[in-house]
Amino acid sequence: MTRVPDLICGMDSERVPTLYDWVGGSAALEALFQRFYEHVRADALLAPIFAAMDPQHHVHVAAFVAEVFGGPPAYSSEYGGHAAMIRKHLARHLSEAARKRWMALLLETADELGVPTDPEFRSALVGYLEWGSRLAVINSQPGVAEPSQSPMPVWNWGAPGGPYIENK
Repeated sequence: MTRVPDLICGMDSERVPTLYDWVGGSAALEALFQRFYEHVRADALLAPIFAAMDPQHHVHVAAFVAEVFGGPPAYSSEYGGHAAMIRKHLARHLSEAARKRWMALLLETADELGVPTDPEFRSALVGYLEWGSRLAVINSQPGVAEPSQSPMPVWNWGAPGGPYIENK
């Protein structure tokens, strides 16, 4: 019988890595989003949405996710923070079908590149992507006002409290 990992509830918070550290830092996120947007360019549903994509788009998205996951605040300092990200989606008229395809393709790419598959990390990753992609759809609809300020999201391990780490 396979042992089900114990959750690390009550674990010393100094031992719990950030999601940013667990995924492998900026290099891992840049590789993920670079490969993902290569797939997007070949996807019948998503390619037209991203046809005018900046060649450095993957770097910007990786910096945003890195900051949200506990990494350096590069997106806020270099690109304008969460309000700037919201502005990128205004009046884009994103559909739920495109959002679902974006999610599926990103998770397929994560598997392709060996992004951690432990349940705790994937739960946090999928939770963030669901939340963020749904906000993008909402903010892309007609009549949404441009934000003047919006705090940067901070994502963490959620209910599991961190990855399973064996006590030795």
